[in-house]
Amino acid sequence: MRQQSSQDVRDKENSGLGNALGRGFISGAADDDPSAIGTYASAGARFGLDILWTAPVTLPMMFTIVYLSSKLGQVSGRGLFQAIHDFYPRWLLWLVLTGVVLGNMIEAAADLGGMAASIGIFAPLPTPLLVTITAGVIFALQVFGSYTLIRNIFRWLALTLVAYVAAAFLAKPDLISTLKGTFVVSLEFNKDFLSILVAIIGTTLSAYLYTWQSNEEVEEKIADGQTTLNERKGTSNRELRRSRRDILIGMSFSNMIMYFIILCTGATLHANGQTEIETAAQAAEALKPIAGDAAGYLFAAGVVSVGFLAVPVMTTGAAYDLAQSFGWKGSLHATAREAPIFYVIIAAVTAVAVAMNFLGFNPMKALVWSGIVQGFSTPPLLLLIVLMTNNRKIMGDKVNSRGLNIMAYITTAAIFSASIGLVVSWFL
Repeated sequence: MRQQSSQDVRDKENSGLGNALGRGFISGAADDDPSAIGTYASAGARFGLDILWTAPVTLPMMFTIVYLSSKLGQVSGRGLFQAIHDFYPRWLLWLVLTGVVLGNMIEAAADLGGMAASIGIFAPLPTPLLVTITAGVIFALQVFGSYTLIRNIFRWLALTLVAYVAAAFLAKPDLISTLKGTFVVSLEFNKDFLSILVAIIGTTLSAYLYTWQSNEEVEEKIADGQTTLNERKGTSNRELRRSRRDILIGMSFSNMIMYFIILCTGATLHANGQTEIETAAQAAEALKPIAGDAAGYLFAAGVVSVGFLAVPVMTTGAAYDLAQSFGWKGSLHATAREAPIFYVIIAAVTAVAVAMNFLGFNPMKALVWSGIVQGFSTPPLLLLIVLMTNNRKIMGDKVNSRGLNIMAYITTAAIFSASIGLVVSWFL
């Protein structure tokens, strides 16, 4: 799968605030993958407006961890797992690698299932067949095209998610309940609530975001001619400021979509007594205030588009992680002939993700469960990212500020606590 040319990168760096806003807008849309959409919709349907507070609470968490991953790639010149490989014990590398690759495969499987279920709204074919066709198209675009091609095809369609904003207003949610749900943290210590909470955190802070972000920084340097590690090491404060700006824009947009999906489903499905989402058609009901009978088509367009953006990131991310851990050649700039193992891994991860959809799980339920899996597998990697970005052997004088460290440790502790709480609730 080819990536950008060096001229593309230079154009991007010099494109000004307007294009930065555009890039952030699109990257935010891509972050809301089918698993995220399904999880947020299920949260709104189950708990209504009382769980809106999770959106503003997770925004600084999203920004902090994604920015640290970006900074790691820029300063060290390494992808995330290359840095772990070079500076930490092998047992730690294998432990984290196993959790991240499994999480990527499970979320990719859930996303493919969610995409197939959404396509099934207007093309009633067997879900396994739709999953296989969808995965085949994605893999073909990866091998014979490029991620840039995929992004150019589907990124604007992904903005159909903005329909949730309009639909939420048209649903006329109660203002007092909305404000209370947004600014008052409401916790329930039971299995149902903690499951949704861990799923929200897991899908919002999925591990594939961190590995992809650090690898993208490295790929941009390679595209600009910095092909050796020594050439890639180091970055300027100006570049770090640009990264902070772009990531803040992207994560803010992603978080806004999260907020309005919960608000929309809470004001429609939950308000009308539908607290469980079993099918894609039921999830699409939340868009009826704006789309009427076309709600299913609008929902499908959004889910399929973000799926085409996200699934390649997960499968390629797993290939990156494995290649960096074992010392194999792997890059988006390399062709399948130049890096055969890299592309075999992408094919294998895609095949496993497809196979998981033949196990008979409900596609909409699987979207939530994949978030729960990510919620359990993500905390160790988060902690390791914080430690790496404070390691002067890796970062030099670009180690974290006190404020960043405080936010990063709060984020890690919050996810650990929610996961432990869920485990405890299973035995009570």
